[in-house]
Amino acid sequence: MSVANCSHRPALLRVLLLILLIAQNLLRSQVTPAPVQICHSFHCFGEMCYQEAKFSNQMAECKPGEHHCELIQLNASHHMARCSHSCEGGNETDPSPCLLANDSAPGPGPCSLQCCSGRPLCLVLSEVASGLGHLTIPEVKLVPAPPALKRNQAVQGVLCEGDSRQSRLLGLIRYRLEHGGQEHALFLYTHRRMAITGDDVSLDQIVPVSRDFTLEEVSPGGELYVLGSDVTVQLDTAELNLIFHLPFGSHTRMFLQEVARACPGFDPATPDPEFQWLSRYRCTQQEPPLPCWNSASGIRIGGGGSHFDDLRPNGKGLLVDQSSRGQDKPENLLTRQTKSKSEITDMVRSSTITVSDKAHILTMQKFGLRDTIVKSRLVQKEEDYTYIQNFRFFVGTYNVNGQSPKECLQPWLSHGIQAPDVYCVGFQELDLSKEAFFFHDTPKEEEWFKAVSESLHPDAKYAKVKLIRLVGIMLLLYVKEEHAAHISEVGAETVGTGIMGRMGNKGGVAIRFQFHNTSICVVNSHLAAHTEEYERRNQDYKDICSRMQFCQVDPSLPPLTISKHDVILWLGDLNYRIEELDVEKVKKLIEEKDFQTLYAYDQLKTQVAAKAVFEGFTEGELTFQPTYKYDTGSDEWDTSEKCRAPAWCDRILWKGKNITQLSYQSHMALKTSDHKPVSSVFDIGVRVVKEELYRKTLEEIVRSLDKMENANIPSVSLSKREFHFQNVKYMQLRVESFTIHNGQVPCQFEFINKPDEESYCKQWLNANPSKGFLLPDAAMDIELQVFVNKTTATKLSSGEDKIEDILVLHLDRGKDYFLSVSGNYLPSCFGTPIHTLCYMRDPVSDLSLETVRELTLMPLGIEDDGSHLEKPMKIPKELWIMVDYLYRNAVQQEDLFQQPGLRLEFEHIRDCLDTGMIDTLTTSNHSVAEALLLFLESLPEPVICYSAYHNCLECSGNYTASKQVISTLPTFHKNVFHYLMEFLQELLKNSAKNHLDENILASIFGSLLLRNPAGHQKLEMVEKKKAQEFIHQFLCNSP
Repeated sequence: MSVANCSHRPALLRVLLLILLIAQNLLRSQVTPAPVQICHSFHCFGEMCYQEAKFSNQMAECKPGEHHCELIQLNASHHMARCSHSCEGGNETDPSPCLLANDSAPGPGPCSLQCCSGRPLCLVLSEVASGLGHLTIPEVKLVPAPPALKRNQAVQGVLCEGDSRQSRLLGLIRYRLEHGGQEHALFLYTHRRMAITGDDVSLDQIVPVSRDFTLEEVSPGGELYVLGSDVTVQLDTAELNLIFHLPFGSHTRMFLQEVARACPGFDPATPDPEFQWLSRYRCTQQEPPLPCWNSASGIRIGGGGSHFDDLRPNGKGLLVDQSSRGQDKPENLLTRQTKSKSEITDMVRSSTITVSDKAHILTMQKFGLRDTIVKSRLVQKEEDYTYIQNFRFFVGTYNVNGQSPKECLQPWLSHGIQAPDVYCVGFQELDLSKEAFFFHDTPKEEEWFKAVSESLHPDAKYAKVKLIRLVGIMLLLYVKEEHAAHISEVGAETVGTGIMGRMGNKGGVAIRFQFHNTSICVVNSHLAAHTEEYERRNQDYKDICSRMQFCQVDPSLPPLTISKHDVILWLGDLNYRIEELDVEKVKKLIEEKDFQTLYAYDQLKTQVAAKAVFEGFTEGELTFQPTYKYDTGSDEWDTSEKCRAPAWCDRILWKGKNITQLSYQSHMALKTSDHKPVSSVFDIGVRVVKEELYRKTLEEIVRSLDKMENANIPSVSLSKREFHFQNVKYMQLRVESFTIHNGQVPCQFEFINKPDEESYCKQWLNANPSKGFLLPDAAMDIELQVFVNKTTATKLSSGEDKIEDILVLHLDRGKDYFLSVSGNYLPSCFGTPIHTLCYMRDPVSDLSLETVRELTLMPLGIEDDGSHLEKPMKIPKELWIMVDYLYRNAVQQEDLFQQPGLRLEFEHIRDCLDTGMIDTLTTSNHSVAEALLLFLESLPEPVICYSAYHNCLECSGNYTASKQVISTLPTFHKNVFHYLMEFLQELLKNSAKNHLDENILASIFGSLLLRNPAGHQKLEMVEKKKAQEFIHQFLCNSP
């Protein structure tokens, strides 16, 4: 199991530990001793102290009016003592610390404890030869007592500010006043991802719970469903308005109830809270100022507890996530409060820790290694503290052919099965409209989401975890309500593999999450169509695998890929067909239910056997007839003119351990689409944490790390330090690798920036991974990747940049290693300015590097003044070659400029253009069309120059003014624009065959010919539509 992809801290356990750290973080001001009171006696035996034998290390049962003490052992040398004035029911007493008054000789015997009101102490166990000891009290260890922080008064959430998502800890703090009343404040903390010490938690903001304070559950954006796996709450005061997402579950509900009870009441006779006690927590100069305390007399009470138990949306018992489309981003950690090491070491754990939390206390202040060490060792010891428990997963896929839901989905989602624990439901071709394709908006997302939500199993209540959509590819994840608290680290990403490798008509979406202690990734993909395009489908699969990356909460960790998960569920319209059989033969085998014979001709089976795709994945036996293609509304095979052969396009595969497939079937009852939906039910063994064993394992790891000698300096050896990349070509990935071998000390490594540079490497270079962690004697392979694209090609061709760089590999607490990268770039027509290409009458590969550099640096708009040897061409010859090829071969090609080509064919086209060997240009029409688009995209100055961009947007809709703007372009750019418009108009004359129209072409070419001059940023939606409208005018009017 990968270190990078596993979390071994159950959500509740983590929150409880962080509660302790919040309390510890409050111990930061100076106090003076107070009078003492006599308490019960303790007995010391070596490292353990007991009140009485039967009350070892726990609270004694108390009687009203008595004073009781408790001693908590933190480790072999640190203890914490506390006592209570009286019982308030169970263990929820008001704690005060205890002093040890007896300083008698070592050995077993009673030690009288005294209470020091409000003053906790750290009691040190002295080492003696006999191994026994006694408790002493160094007075320098006096630290302030924090206000009371009870269990369920802290929760971990996400602060939402615009598009920003930052993790915060919310702690409700109670302060008892001398006159017997109490006041509350909400303390907001930033924190490291794996907070271990109090210094890992930093106070960010304090919000007094005054009369104008409210914390209410809200429904953002007017969404239809108001509850879900995340609870959205709004915090309001006179000065603040904050939105938080809190995790779904009983812990959050109890926290909100505690906050509601803490709000001041309506009684006007009750004095307004003054919050004088908060003055001690005002920030130092290095920290941002705290907000002004407000005790305005506005009378409103905060918004109570959660309504999970009361609401039943639409009677379906469905709880819905408020932020399905939002992506949580790694938090920007604020500067921590500075403390000297000795000061931190002497801090005391919270005196309000409940007995059940003692095992969570970690005294690790002098532990300086990164959190990753703990996590890595937890991964290694995972079997020591987890067990396997089976959960029922439903996985379904349905290509709906752009239709709206017209029938109940229960026959697919819930009939004949027991209620699943988890639902993974995927759709393809949700919306086939041009608006969905180009603008990504569709009302059908809500329609199908509602249809699924209403058809989930009626015997259970479900919470929606996440919804993710890319054009028509949508994936929904639901879990039973009782499992929601065990879902964590949810992430969702998309990868478009359509034309130019990014359009979303084809591609994949994925949701990854942690279920208990098992990482799971669910992928829904729609791969390239048509029987003969199996290589394109293979490429789509590989692109999704390589480009689908999930950012981790800890920004120091590299992104997660699909393969870095314990369980992978892959569903979708994979579009693999049945080959080598005619339509009638296929239908005959289906009629005979001879699926085994038919399966032998299945493309996916063939490609998996050849290890071209889905290596390591498993698919169940196909015992159902092909799911494509039917006449819509019936069970009849395709009777259209094309008469498509039936095929198993819709598939479900899996990868991982402890997975048992219980069913794999299609659902013929649904007739909305030309596909039939498919489902599979699995029992998946998930690793569940035994909390006691987890705590023990964690403590053992911490103790072993505490014994490490910090003086040890990490050291590694590198298998290679010099790398040469010869003859690098445009958009051709080149990779060299080396291995880091670690020594005897755990180390964290990272490639770091050189002085005055913004990145650790140049734009055409990348190290994968660029940072990481190594245990002793471990090794890791690092790839150095060189990839020249539109951003970097021009400077490499002009000589302004070279394939040369120095990488600095830095070891935390260790030395730096230097790696040398060198090579040479072969200039290409891709990434070369239009006017430069017009002066290159010979292929670029036939020109000297000096000539290429001179022509590339030639200013835009220059006219031939006789100083050049040859007269320039009106348009680049490379552009003419591609357009001429398409004019001769593809004017009637269906889906031209909408279906992508093959990567290997693009490389062949590039080489033909750069060498002038156009006679060898034999490739698919789609690959040439995509190469043309990539050529236009790679131009450093677009066809319509940046200087004319805003004028074009302003006059879109005014054809006369638009023509005037084009007339002002430099000659070569103006020629290219008119040439392209004439070619596109020729394509429109054949629209009956190629199915192109003005809107499609304007949408595709608008963003290529008109580009935002502000750093090549993506066009905003309004600008994008204006750019398309500008191009649309020239397609609809004669020159």
